[in-house]
Amino acid sequence: MTAAIRRTVTFAGIPLDRLQSMLGAYNGHLKQIEQRLEVKISHRADAFFVDGEIDAVERAESLLHRLYEESETNPQISADTLHMMIQGSQTDREIQEDFSENEHSGLDNVYLQTRKGRINPRGANQKRYVQRILQSDISFGIGPAGTGKTYLAVAAAVDMLERNEIQRILLVRPAVEAGEKLGFLPGDLTQKIDPYLRPLYDALYEMLGFEKVAKLIERQVIEVAPLAYMRGRTLNHSFVILDEAQNTTPEQMKMFLTRLGFGSRAVITGDVTQVDLPRGQQSGLAHALRVIDKIKEIHITRFHSRDVVRHQLVQKIVEAYEGWDSEQQRLTAEQRAERKARQEALVADNDAKADEQHQD
Repeated sequence: MTAAIRRTVTFAGIPLDRLQSMLGAYNGHLKQIEQRLEVKISHRADAFFVDGEIDAVERAESLLHRLYEESETNPQISADTLHMMIQGSQTDREIQEDFSENEHSGLDNVYLQTRKGRINPRGANQKRYVQRILQSDISFGIGPAGTGKTYLAVAAAVDMLERNEIQRILLVRPAVEAGEKLGFLPGDLTQKIDPYLRPLYDALYEMLGFEKVAKLIERQVIEVAPLAYMRGRTLNHSFVILDEAQNTTPEQMKMFLTRLGFGSRAVITGDVTQVDLPRGQQSGLAHALRVIDKIKEIHITRFHSRDVVRHQLVQKIVEAYEGWDSEQQRLTAEQRAERKARQEALVADNDAKADEQHQD
């Protein structure tokens, strides 16, 4: 067990209004940090005293500095803003352990610029994801819901379109959802698939505005389409995002990956634990991760529950499901081992009986 330590963080001459912004109503921000990081924080005037285990204390210390910086321009820091800060927080030592020196060296300057403003990835894993998207022709973002996989991929596409590095954006999804069949939905094919593509539209509207997106779609600079529409096409000077890729078949995934043309890049996102394909059908995403594992030019970023940037309950739910799945896998492994042992014992018993009969 790590020994407890105390750190003192001082903000000399901090104005009262900035201090109140850091503390939150009734010291709510400090209480939130205490609860989430399992530390104890007290303060006197411009000094904060943080007690706890070293990793948690270092993270809390970093968060206090970020709160101080935020208070300069934001007089009323919300609990949601603090929650996002906590989700993205890592100590310098943890970042060094997670990433190579080359990757870590450029993480501080990773951001995306859109018409509606600058988007800063939260946490080292999101920064590495964006860095790899901007540097690689093909990237994978794998992990649970709420980790920003699709949102950051769309932001990277918009950033590159605004800088004229690509000529168009294609947002692609397999039209497969849990319990839904396209034939039961009202409307023509476009109206049927629109609900499945809504998260991609929402991200575009947030970054470019509704009217701009409508114009770009009309000019076919932005195309939102089901995966089936990709067959037979070669995509040049394009940024192609395949979302919900866990619901592709191996054949569909191979088809998509071989669409890439000159001056293009592709980002594939998905969660291999949320497959909605018919029972027994292999996920194209899980299959592709095994097939392309040795190709150095293709980068895979794996997100975890700690990278979730939605409501803190979402992280706890993801962790609960991960724990449940691990326990079920453990039990299944034990059951298989027991079944194998019984079969081996039965074979050995039958062999022994056969030997006895032969001797008789």
